[in-house]
Amino acid sequence: MSEKNLEGRVAIVTGGGGVLCSVICKDLAQRGAKVAVLGRSLESVQFVVDEIVGDGGQAIALTGDVTNVDAMKAAREKIRAAFGACTILVNGAGGNQAPAITSTITYDPAELDGTNPEIKGFFNLDMGMFHRVVEVNIMGTVIPSQIFGEDIVRAGGGVIINFASMNSYRPLSRVGAYGSAKAGVRNFTEWLACYLAPANIRVNAIAPGFFVNDRSRKILMTEDGGLSSRGENVMQHTPMKRFGEAAELLGCFNWLIDEKGAGFVTGQTVAVDGGFLASSGL
Repeated sequence: MSEKNLEGRVAIVTGGGGVLCSVICKDLAQRGAKVAVLGRSLESVQFVVDEIVGDGGQAIALTGDVTNVDAMKAAREKIRAAFGACTILVNGAGGNQAPAITSTITYDPAELDGTNPEIKGFFNLDMGMFHRVVEVNIMGTVIPSQIFGEDIVRAGGGVIINFASMNSYRPLSRVGAYGSAKAGVRNFTEWLACYLAPANIRVNAIAPGFFVNDRSRKILMTEDGGLSSRGENVMQHTPMKRFGEAAELLGCFNWLIDEKGAGFVTGQTVAVDGGFLASSGL
């Protein structure tokens, strides 16, 4: 079991039922933190909470839309009642949606003339879904930071960790909505870090490379467990020639929340990517 160096701390993790953030929730609890696990589905977050409690930790399950101010205020009240004010916020909620992803990497005339209904380009993309992807990734980071950040200020300081992406550094093909949003998360991380520095709050972000979850598995892998064409392209640009494992985020995460180890680190987005950003693919 990890060293219990977070005794007395209260942490909230949005998107806590996901593959990556569920591992973070469990690790926080193992280290002594009281963890509020928030997600869209009660079933997914309750599963994480049950595991934490079964291992002797403290956690509560919450649901709520991270883009809704009133929903986040309601969640804050429940956390205060159960554990007190949080001093660690992990903004892990986000993700992409298939209707906001193009089927081509460059313009195709068929997206204008409708001759091939299977062609989904920028000009016939669902703008409602494009907007939703931007909203859940950007405002789903901004709103929890405002609502829960107030408690962190009143507590005298703490840490906010956002989830960025490879798209925060460079636009990847087909995912214009997601890429735009994650670039915004990185920029917002830098802005908020400067703004909250006088309040003794450090704000940083983790940019995972290619980790496989239920959504990305459909894009990166075939049904028999092999690599799709996009998965093969990812491998060509990843020097370590594999996908990341969720537990491999913990070293970076634990460093960023450690006041001794990273007390002078703020406004940074740290890539955990197997060398993806360092590789030109040539």
